[in-house]
Amino acid sequence: MTFPAPLPGLVIRYAFLWSGEAASGATEGRKDRPCAIVVAAPRSETGGTRVVVVPITHTAPDDPGTSIPIPAQVRVDLGLDTAPSWVRLDELNVFAWPGYDLRTIPGTETIVYGPLPKPLFERIRTGVIALDRARRVKPVNRD
Repeated sequence: MTFPAPLPGLVIRYAFLWSGEAASGATEGRKDRPCAIVVAAPRSETGGTRVVVVPITHTAPDDPGTSIPIPAQVRVDLGLDTAPSWVRLDELNVFAWPGYDLRTIPGTETIVYGPLPKPLFERIRTGVIALDRARRVKPVNRD
């Protein structure tokens, strides 16, 4: 399988590992889920790309300041199901692209759902940066 360039704003299918799972000793995500690429930074020492993703979940946030709802039309455009979904801004997975935990979307041969609309992606990016500055993000290194 060939992998696309990891562009910020692209929604991919990925075996996301939550920080609580990692803290309990898990090394693999329990569920493959849509995740949005927030950062894709070239690594000069290896020639690869370092990627940061945030998860998309159906679970309503306990703290609304840590999540952004995905509008219904965006869910339709991406081919997600119709249930309400949120992007979690405080949970991050960091890995070298392409990682072992990329998964194909069921019934397809691709890992890509599609790109987020630019205004939504900017809200996500800005929210992640704000939570990072407040030291409220929980990154999990997947390498």
